[in-house]
Amino acid sequence: MKEAMFYNKLEGDKVKCNLCNHQCVISTGKRGICNVRENRGGILYSLVYGKVAANSIDPVEKKPLFHFYPGSATYSIATVGCNFRCLHCQNWSISQVENGEIFGKEIPPGKIVNNAIDSRCKSIAYTYTEPTIFYEYAYDIAKLAHKKRLKNIFVTNGYISKDALEEFSPYLDGANIDLKSMSESFYKNVCGAKLQPVLNNIKLYYDLGIWIEVTTLIIPGYNDGSDELKKIAEFIGNIDTNIPWHVTAFRPTYKLTDAPSTPVETLRKAVKLGKKAGLKYVYQGNVREGENTYCPKCGKLLIERNIFSTTENNIKNDNCSFCGEHIEGRWTI
Repeated sequence: MKEAMFYNKLEGDKVKCNLCNHQCVISTGKRGICNVRENRGGILYSLVYGKVAANSIDPVEKKPLFHFYPGSATYSIATVGCNFRCLHCQNWSISQVENGEIFGKEIPPGKIVNNAIDSRCKSIAYTYTEPTIFYEYAYDIAKLAHKKRLKNIFVTNGYISKDALEEFSPYLDGANIDLKSMSESFYKNVCGAKLQPVLNNIKLYYDLGIWIEVTTLIIPGYNDGSDELKKIAEFIGNIDTNIPWHVTAFRPTYKLTDAPSTPVETLRKAVKLGKKAGLKYVYQGNVREGENTYCPKCGKLLIERNIFSTTENNIKNDNCSFCGEHIEGRWTI
Protein backbone atom coordinates (compact mmCIF):
# COMPACT_ATOMS: atom_id res chain seq x y z
CA MET A 1 0.00 0.00 0.00
CA LYS A 2 0.99 3.61 -0.51
CA GLU A 3 -0.72 6.73 0.71
CA ALA A 4 -2.67 8.24 -2.13
CA MET A 5 -2.07 11.59 -3.75
CA PHE A 6 -4.88 14.08 -4.35
CA TYR A 7 -7.30 13.70 -1.46
CA ASN A 8 -8.70 15.79 1.37
CA LYS A 9 -9.52 14.68 4.91
CA LEU A 10 -13.09 15.32 6.04
CA GLU A 11 -14.90 15.06 9.36
CA GLY A 12 -15.57 11.65 10.85
CA ASP A 13 -12.54 10.05 9.22
CA LYS A 14 -14.08 10.47 5.77
CA VAL A 15 -11.93 11.51 2.81
CA LYS A 16 -12.63 13.07 -0.57
CA CYS A 17 -10.59 11.63 -3.43
CA ASN A 18 -9.66 14.29 -5.99
CA LEU A 19 -7.81 12.05 -8.41
CA CYS A 20 -10.56 11.77 -11.03
CA ASN A 21 -13.82 13.48 -11.83
CA HIS A 22 -15.94 11.13 -9.71
CA GLN A 23 -14.64 13.03 -6.65
CA CYS A 24 -15.60 10.14 -4.35
CA VAL A 25 -16.34 10.81 -0.69
CA ILE A 26 -15.18 7.66 1.08
CA SER A 27 -15.94 6.51 4.60
CA THR A 28 -13.32 4.67 6.61
CA GLY A 29 -13.07 1.04 5.59
CA LYS A 30 -14.59 1.75 2.18
CA ARG A 31 -13.21 2.17 -1.32
CA GLY A 32 -13.88 4.57 -4.17
CA ILE A 33 -15.62 3.72 -7.42
CA CYS A 34 -12.32 2.44 -8.82
CA ASN A 35 -12.24 -0.23 -6.07
CA VAL A 36 -8.48 0.22 -5.57
CA ARG A 37 -8.29 3.28 -3.32
CA GLU A 38 -9.33 2.67 0.27
CA ASN A 39 -9.87 4.86 3.31
CA ARG A 40 -8.21 3.40 6.37
CA GLY A 41 -8.76 5.51 9.46
CA GLY A 42 -8.95 8.78 7.56
CA ILE A 43 -5.96 8.09 5.30
CA LEU A 44 -6.54 7.20 1.64
CA TYR A 45 -4.32 4.44 0.28
CA SER A 46 -3.60 3.05 -3.17
CA LEU A 47 -3.98 -0.72 -2.93
CA VAL A 48 -2.33 -1.40 -6.29
CA TYR A 49 1.00 0.39 -5.99
CA GLY A 50 3.66 -1.83 -7.55
CA LYS A 51 1.22 -4.66 -8.28
CA VAL A 52 1.38 -5.40 -12.00
CA ALA A 53 -1.63 -7.38 -13.23
CA ALA A 54 -0.58 -7.32 -16.89
CA ASN A 55 2.55 -6.41 -18.80
CA SER A 56 3.71 -6.90 -22.36
CA ILE A 57 5.94 -5.49 -25.08
CA ASP A 58 3.69 -3.98 -27.74
CA PRO A 59 4.11 -2.06 -30.97
CA VAL A 60 3.14 1.52 -30.21
CA GLU A 61 0.63 1.28 -33.06
CA LYS A 62 -1.41 -1.12 -30.91
CA LYS A 63 -2.30 1.60 -28.37
CA PRO A 64 -3.28 2.92 -30.99
CA LEU A 65 -0.79 5.73 -31.61
CA PHE A 66 0.01 6.24 -35.29
CA HIS A 67 1.86 9.57 -35.14
CA PHE A 68 4.03 8.76 -32.12
CA TYR A 69 7.40 7.22 -32.98
CA PRO A 70 5.99 4.70 -35.49
CA GLY A 71 7.62 1.31 -35.59
CA SER A 72 8.84 1.56 -31.99
CA ALA A 73 8.06 -0.82 -29.13
CA THR A 74 6.41 0.23 -25.88
CA TYR A 75 6.57 -1.53 -22.53
CA SER A 76 2.93 -1.86 -21.46
CA ILE A 77 1.77 -2.26 -17.87
CA ALA A 78 -1.44 -2.24 -15.86
CA THR A 79 -2.77 -2.89 -12.38
CA VAL A 80 -6.28 -4.06 -11.59
CA GLY A 81 -9.11 -1.56 -11.32
CA CYS A 82 -10.91 1.14 -13.28
CA ASN A 83 -13.03 4.21 -12.58
CA PHE A 84 -15.45 3.31 -15.40
CA ARG A 85 -17.90 0.41 -15.59
CA CYS A 86 -18.07 -0.01 -19.36
CA LEU A 87 -20.46 -2.74 -20.41
CA HIS A 88 -18.22 -3.56 -23.37
CA CYS A 89 -14.85 -3.61 -21.60
CA GLN A 90 -12.35 -5.82 -23.40
CA ASN A 91 -10.15 -6.15 -20.31
CA TRP A 92 -12.89 -6.63 -17.74
CA SER A 93 -11.05 -9.52 -16.04
CA ILE A 94 -8.51 -7.06 -14.66
CA SER A 95 -10.36 -3.74 -14.84
CA GLN A 96 -13.41 -4.79 -12.82
CA VAL A 97 -12.31 -5.79 -9.32
CA GLU A 98 -14.60 -8.53 -8.01
CA ASN A 99 -14.99 -9.45 -4.34
CA GLY A 100 -12.45 -6.79 -3.47
CA GLU A 101 -9.57 -8.91 -4.80
CA ILE A 102 -6.33 -7.06 -5.50
CA PHE A 103 -3.81 -9.14 -7.37
CA GLY A 104 -0.62 -8.57 -9.30
CA LYS A 105 3.09 -9.26 -9.35
CA GLU A 106 5.21 -6.98 -7.17
CA ILE A 107 7.49 -4.95 -9.46
CA PRO A 108 9.09 -1.72 -8.17
CA PRO A 109 9.19 1.36 -10.44
CA GLY A 110 12.93 1.07 -11.14
CA LYS A 111 12.52 -2.49 -12.32
CA ILE A 112 9.81 -1.46 -14.78
CA VAL A 113 12.14 1.15 -16.27
CA ASN A 114 15.01 -1.32 -16.48
CA ASN A 115 12.75 -3.91 -18.11
CA ALA A 116 11.72 -1.36 -20.73
CA ILE A 117 15.33 -0.47 -21.48
CA ASP A 118 16.43 -4.11 -21.59
CA SER A 119 13.55 -4.83 -23.99
CA ARG A 120 14.72 -2.00 -26.28
CA CYS A 121 11.44 -0.16 -25.87
CA LYS A 122 11.30 3.56 -26.58
CA SER A 123 8.42 4.18 -24.20
CA ILE A 124 6.35 2.90 -21.31
CA ALA A 125 2.57 2.70 -21.80
CA TYR A 126 0.15 2.76 -18.89
CA THR A 127 -2.67 0.86 -20.50
CA TYR A 128 -5.07 -2.13 -20.50
CA THR A 129 -6.89 -0.66 -17.47
CA GLU A 130 -7.26 3.03 -16.63
CA PRO A 131 -3.87 4.54 -15.70
CA THR A 132 -5.47 7.19 -13.51
CA ILE A 133 -6.34 4.60 -10.87
CA PHE A 134 -2.72 3.53 -10.44
CA TYR A 135 -1.54 7.13 -10.61
CA GLU A 136 1.07 7.01 -7.83
CA TYR A 137 2.77 3.97 -9.33
CA ALA A 138 2.68 5.40 -12.87
CA TYR A 139 3.94 8.76 -11.60
CA ASP A 140 6.97 7.26 -9.89
CA ILE A 141 7.79 5.13 -12.93
CA ALA A 142 7.35 8.06 -15.32
CA LYS A 143 9.77 10.29 -13.41
CA LEU A 144 12.44 7.59 -13.52
CA ALA A 145 11.70 6.83 -17.18
CA HIS A 146 12.02 10.51 -18.06
CA LYS A 147 15.55 10.57 -16.65
CA LYS A 148 16.42 7.60 -18.86
CA ARG A 149 14.98 9.37 -21.94
CA LEU A 150 12.09 6.96 -22.23
CA LYS A 151 8.73 8.36 -23.31
CA ASN A 152 5.55 7.88 -21.27
CA ILE A 153 2.11 7.11 -22.69
CA PHE A 154 -1.41 7.05 -21.22
CA VAL A 155 -4.12 4.99 -22.87
CA THR A 156 -7.01 6.53 -21.03
CA ASN A 157 -10.71 7.23 -20.69
CA GLY A 158 -9.89 10.88 -20.04
CA TYR A 159 -11.52 11.09 -16.60
CA ILE A 160 -8.48 12.26 -14.62
CA SER A 161 -8.82 15.47 -12.58
CA LYS A 162 -7.27 18.70 -13.82
CA ASP A 163 -4.83 18.93 -10.92
CA ALA A 164 -3.66 15.33 -11.33
CA LEU A 165 -3.11 15.71 -15.08
CA GLU A 166 -1.20 18.95 -14.66
CA GLU A 167 1.03 17.33 -12.02
CA PHE A 168 1.83 14.41 -14.33
CA SER A 169 2.18 16.43 -17.53
CA PRO A 170 5.95 17.19 -17.36
CA TYR A 171 6.57 13.45 -17.66
CA LEU A 172 3.74 12.50 -20.03
CA ASP A 173 4.61 12.55 -23.73
CA GLY A 174 1.65 10.97 -25.48
CA ALA A 175 -1.90 9.76 -24.90
CA ASN A 176 -4.64 7.95 -26.70
CA ILE A 177 -7.91 9.19 -25.24
CA ASP A 178 -11.24 7.45 -25.67
CA LEU A 179 -14.10 9.69 -26.72
CA LYS A 180 -16.78 7.05 -26.51
CA SER A 181 -19.78 9.16 -27.47
CA MET A 182 -21.16 12.69 -27.54
CA SER A 183 -24.13 11.57 -25.48
CA GLU A 184 -24.48 12.05 -21.73
CA SER A 185 -26.87 9.11 -21.60
CA PHE A 186 -24.28 6.85 -23.24
CA TYR A 187 -21.66 7.79 -20.68
CA LYS A 188 -24.13 7.34 -17.83
CA ASN A 189 -25.72 4.08 -18.90
CA VAL A 190 -22.83 2.32 -20.67
CA CYS A 191 -19.80 3.66 -18.78
CA GLY A 192 -21.05 4.93 -15.41
CA ALA A 193 -19.56 8.38 -15.96
CA LYS A 194 -20.17 11.84 -17.45
CA LEU A 195 -19.26 13.24 -20.85
CA GLN A 196 -18.20 16.81 -20.12
CA PRO A 197 -15.09 16.02 -18.02
CA VAL A 198 -13.78 13.93 -20.92
CA LEU A 199 -14.31 16.77 -23.39
CA ASN A 200 -12.60 19.20 -21.02
CA ASN A 201 -9.64 16.89 -20.56
CA ILE A 202 -9.05 16.24 -24.25
CA LYS A 203 -8.57 19.98 -24.64
CA LEU A 204 -6.42 20.11 -21.49
CA TYR A 205 -4.11 17.33 -22.71
CA TYR A 206 -3.68 19.26 -25.95
CA ASP A 207 -3.06 22.58 -24.21
CA LEU A 208 -0.42 20.97 -21.98
CA GLY A 209 1.57 19.98 -25.07
CA ILE A 210 1.00 16.23 -24.76
CA TRP A 211 0.67 14.47 -28.12
CA ILE A 212 -2.89 13.12 -28.30
CA GLU A 213 -4.84 10.82 -30.56
CA VAL A 214 -8.53 10.11 -30.04
CA THR A 215 -10.31 6.76 -30.36
CA THR A 216 -14.02 6.05 -30.76
CA LEU A 217 -15.20 2.46 -30.60
CA ILE A 218 -18.31 2.47 -32.78
CA ILE A 219 -21.10 0.26 -31.40
CA PRO A 220 -24.10 -0.42 -33.67
CA GLY A 221 -27.30 0.97 -32.17
CA TYR A 222 -25.44 2.89 -29.47
CA ASN A 223 -23.15 5.53 -30.99
CA ASP A 224 -23.07 4.83 -34.74
CA GLY A 225 -25.45 7.54 -35.96
CA SER A 226 -24.16 10.04 -38.50
CA ASP A 227 -25.06 13.03 -36.31
CA GLU A 228 -23.17 11.50 -33.38
CA LEU A 229 -20.06 10.77 -35.42
CA LYS A 230 -20.18 14.20 -37.03
CA LYS A 231 -20.27 15.85 -33.60
CA ILE A 232 -17.24 13.87 -32.45
CA ALA A 233 -15.29 14.78 -35.59
CA GLU A 234 -16.22 18.44 -35.30
CA PHE A 235 -15.24 18.54 -31.63
CA ILE A 236 -11.79 17.15 -32.44
CA GLY A 237 -11.39 19.45 -35.42
CA ASN A 238 -12.27 22.51 -33.37
CA ILE A 239 -9.25 21.73 -31.19
CA ASP A 240 -6.88 20.86 -34.05
CA THR A 241 -7.52 19.17 -37.38
CA ASN A 242 -4.12 17.48 -37.07
CA ILE A 243 -5.29 15.29 -34.17
CA PRO A 244 -5.64 11.72 -35.46
CA TRP A 245 -9.04 10.11 -34.95
CA HIS A 246 -9.24 6.31 -34.74
CA VAL A 247 -12.66 4.82 -35.48
CA THR A 248 -12.64 1.19 -34.45
CA ALA A 249 -14.93 -1.79 -34.82
CA PHE A 250 -16.82 -3.25 -31.87
CA ARG A 251 -17.07 -6.96 -31.12
CA PRO A 252 -19.70 -8.24 -28.63
CA THR A 253 -18.09 -8.81 -25.25
CA TYR A 254 -18.53 -8.75 -21.45
CA LYS A 255 -21.99 -7.37 -20.62
CA LEU A 256 -22.73 -5.88 -24.04
CA THR A 257 -23.61 -8.85 -26.21
CA ASP A 258 -26.90 -7.57 -27.60
CA ALA A 259 -25.18 -5.39 -30.22
CA PRO A 260 -23.74 -6.86 -33.43
CA SER A 261 -20.19 -6.40 -34.63
CA THR A 262 -19.54 -3.13 -36.43
CA PRO A 263 -19.84 -3.35 -40.23
CA VAL A 264 -16.83 -2.01 -42.10
CA GLU A 265 -19.21 0.28 -43.99
CA THR A 266 -19.92 2.11 -40.74
CA LEU A 267 -16.23 2.82 -40.23
CA ARG A 268 -15.92 4.01 -43.80
CA LYS A 269 -18.84 6.37 -43.15
CA ALA A 270 -17.07 7.71 -40.06
CA VAL A 271 -13.91 8.31 -42.08
CA LYS A 272 -15.87 10.35 -44.64
CA LEU A 273 -17.55 12.37 -41.90
CA GLY A 274 -14.19 13.00 -40.25
CA LYS A 275 -12.63 14.18 -43.48
CA LYS A 276 -15.68 16.37 -44.19
CA ALA A 277 -15.18 17.97 -40.77
CA GLY A 278 -11.63 18.84 -41.80
CA LEU A 279 -9.71 16.14 -39.95
CA LYS A 280 -6.49 15.33 -41.80
CA TYR A 281 -5.92 11.88 -40.32
CA VAL A 282 -8.77 9.42 -39.73
CA TYR A 283 -7.93 5.76 -39.24
CA GLN A 284 -9.99 2.57 -39.11
CA GLY A 285 -9.30 -0.08 -36.52
CA ASN A 286 -10.01 -3.79 -36.02
CA VAL A 287 -10.86 -4.33 -39.70
CA ARG A 288 -7.44 -4.56 -41.38
CA GLU A 289 -7.98 -1.59 -43.67
CA GLY A 290 -7.74 2.15 -43.45
CA GLU A 291 -4.59 2.27 -41.30
CA ASN A 292 -2.14 3.97 -43.67
CA THR A 293 -1.08 7.60 -43.37
CA TYR A 294 -1.31 9.80 -46.47
CA CYS A 295 -0.03 13.31 -46.96
CA PRO A 296 -2.96 15.74 -46.57
CA LYS A 297 -1.45 17.97 -49.27
CA CYS A 298 -0.16 15.72 -52.09
CA GLY A 299 -1.97 12.50 -51.16
CA LYS A 300 1.13 10.29 -51.37
CA LEU A 301 1.55 7.31 -49.06
CA LEU A 302 3.61 8.32 -46.03
CA ILE A 303 3.30 5.39 -43.63
CA GLU A 304 2.14 1.93 -44.62
CA ARG A 305 0.94 -0.32 -41.79
CA ASN A 306 0.13 -3.99 -41.63
CA ILE A 307 -1.45 -5.32 -38.41
CA PHE A 308 0.32 -2.92 -36.01
CA SER A 309 3.64 -3.01 -37.85
CA THR A 310 5.09 -0.19 -39.92
CA THR A 311 6.27 -1.45 -43.32
CA GLU A 312 7.06 1.88 -45.00
CA ASN A 313 7.81 5.37 -43.68
CA ASN A 314 8.21 8.35 -45.99
CA ILE A 315 8.26 11.07 -43.34
CA LYS A 316 11.62 12.83 -43.24
CA ASN A 317 12.47 15.51 -40.68
CA ASP A 318 8.77 15.77 -39.75
CA ASN A 319 7.81 16.47 -43.35
CA CYS A 320 6.37 14.62 -46.33
CA SER A 321 9.37 13.42 -48.33
CA PHE A 322 7.45 14.02 -51.58
CA CYS A 323 6.09 17.57 -51.26
CA GLY A 324 7.61 18.89 -48.03
CA GLU A 325 4.31 19.32 -46.18
CA HIS A 326 4.77 19.37 -42.40
CA ILE A 327 3.18 16.32 -40.79
CA GLU A 328 2.16 16.76 -37.17
CA GLY A 329 3.34 14.07 -34.75
CA ARG A 330 6.32 12.80 -32.84
CA TRP A 331 8.59 11.16 -35.36
CA THR A 332 12.16 10.98 -34.06
CA ILE A 333 13.41 10.45 -30.50
